[in-house]
Amino acid sequence: MTKEIHTPVLLVAGHWLGAWAWDDVLSHLRAAGIRPTALTLPGLDDADPDRLQRTLEDQTRAIADALTHLDAPAVIVAHSGANAPVTLVLDRYPELVQRVIWVDSGPIGDGSVFAPDLPLTQRELPLPPFERLAQQASLAGLTPGILDEFRARALSEPAGVLTAPASLRNPARHGVPTTMVCCSISSAQVRGLLSAGHPMFAAVGEVTDAEWVDLPTGHWPMWSRPRELAEIITAASLRRNG
Repeated sequence: MTKEIHTPVLLVAGHWLGAWAWDDVLSHLRAAGIRPTALTLPGLDDADPDRLQRTLEDQTRAIADALTHLDAPAVIVAHSGANAPVTLVLDRYPELVQRVIWVDSGPIGDGSVFAPDLPLTQRELPLPPFERLAQQASLAGLTPGILDEFRARALSEPAGVLTAPASLRNPARHGVPTTMVCCSISSAQVRGLLSAGHPMFAAVGEVTDAEWVDLPTGHWPMWSRPRELAEIITAASLRRNG
């Protein structure tokens, strides 16, 4: 019988994705005794007729509410563009987070804006053509069938999520135990960019309690290597349980 791990785990996918993106990972986590919850952020629920009006603040509140309803403190798994609302949660409610696991992602800095050049008249950002997306993020490991499902189920990202600057004030966020899961860029490459002072990784350098795990694959490991990703999440969750 699999022993239940009592630390709750909240999974938050990046842009264009809902809770469905974690389906394969969830099955592996449950088999390992983890109690996972996958969250669809405001703005990415196709049943919400006003979803394009949702903001970064709405997403931050939704994550905090989900943590409160779980038996917090919990482990948060944050993929890609979920880094903005998750960083805001770490800043405002660090006591709710036992560990944050960044999946091909990382914390952002004060004042960060994902899409500062998005035209004011543009209400949403659709999933780009895969040829263009591949220039920004690795599609390695994604089969044609996975890409077809990605395209069919992805929802456009509301402009209010992408254009709001993050206001960060609490240095306690830097001390939340952190696992950096490096996929499309290796941990050695990230550390090299950190040493070189690359601004994109400045906030990573402020984390005071971090471990690094390499999972070589593309930017969407929940689809390309779900079992291995679940094993990393399970190990990180156990680590805080002694």
